[in-house]
Amino acid sequence: MAGVLVADIGGSHITSAICCGQGNVDHNSVSRVEFSSKTSAQTILESWCLAMHKSIAAFGGEVTGVGLAMPGPFDYENGICYLRGLNKYEAMYGMNIRQTLAGRLNIQAEKFRFRNDAEATIAGEVLYGTAVDSGSVLGITLGTGFGSAFFDGQTTRDINLGSEPFKETIADDYLSTRWFQRRSCELTGLSLTGGVRELASMADSNLTAKAIFREFACNLTEFLGPYVTEYRPRSVLICGNIAKASKHFLTVIKKRLEVPLIMAGLGEHAALMGASGLFTATEGTIMQPSGH
Repeated sequence: MAGVLVADIGGSHITSAICCGQGNVDHNSVSRVEFSSKTSAQTILESWCLAMHKSIAAFGGEVTGVGLAMPGPFDYENGICYLRGLNKYEAMYGMNIRQTLAGRLNIQAEKFRFRNDAEATIAGEVLYGTAVDSGSVLGITLGTGFGSAFFDGQTTRDINLGSEPFKETIADDYLSTRWFQRRSCELTGLSLTGGVRELASMADSNLTAKAIFREFACNLTEFLGPYVTEYRPRSVLICGNIAKASKHFLTVIKKRLEVPLIMAGLGEHAALMGASGLFTATEGTIMQPSGH
């Protein structure tokens, strides 16, 4: 039996698994390891390899390719990390991740392919999840950062809307977890140690919490409106951990954004399945994502 080793690499953890066939995740091979992305390159690599070795061992079959969903800035074609100034992975700057992991995992370097993490998540949903057969899709990921990608009906590509100007800074500063934390502190004096989930638990009875979610929804639709006009998607796909609190802001978005909405359904497996989309199901032939 053969499969593709896939991994979703975040700022505080890595989730890896083996995908077989059409994005099918081998559940026995799923491995999650938590670590700090602010530590040394050696420590980070040990955590990554620990997870991936566990996945390979649990699967027991042949690994025909390796697909990794990585945050940017990153040279996805050549596998080189260029993260700097983002309070994570500073120690990895300039490192050739392809060559480094190939040596540590004893897998040929040419078998490695890389994809933006938001792009991978959205690709997973349009290939195998709730957005299958939806035509063109403008996808967003709402979490520690604001990710985005566009599916034109054939390929999914990262469009990096989070770096676009919005209000006083950029969109990422208004459409991510840290905006909720900052706004909650400004309006209530409370520090959201539990993140958006903590605020959501208050929103049914707390008027200020309700107002914060409404403001977020207004920010999101104000920002996305021009891009919906530009890309003309048949639908907008909403992914990410903040989407779990969608009952507190989805109604506002539906009223203000004149395009059908799709909520993601694959959870953390979406990025894994999207990373596997870099390979065909049968031969491991590369399907290069556009935009890199």
